[in-house]
Amino acid sequence: MAVNVDARGLSCPQPVILTRKALQEAAGGGEVVVLIDSMTQVYNCTRAAEKLGWQATYDEQGEVFTLTLRK
Repeated sequence: MAVNVDARGLSCPQPVILTRKALQEAAGGGEVVVLIDSMTQVYNCTRAAEKLGWQATYDEQGEVFTLTLRK
């Protein structure tokens, strides 16, 4: 089951904090999907996820980035 995080419209560091919380809740593995609205947030959330052993991919559609994290 995927955990979804909608961090659109939030300024740093809120998206990273919400992403880390979701990753900790899904520590056993699975998928976390994060909606964010800047490339800087993609980089920051990806870096936080990779430090915890997660793999990240993202997709850009208009002004929304969908970051998919898997373990």
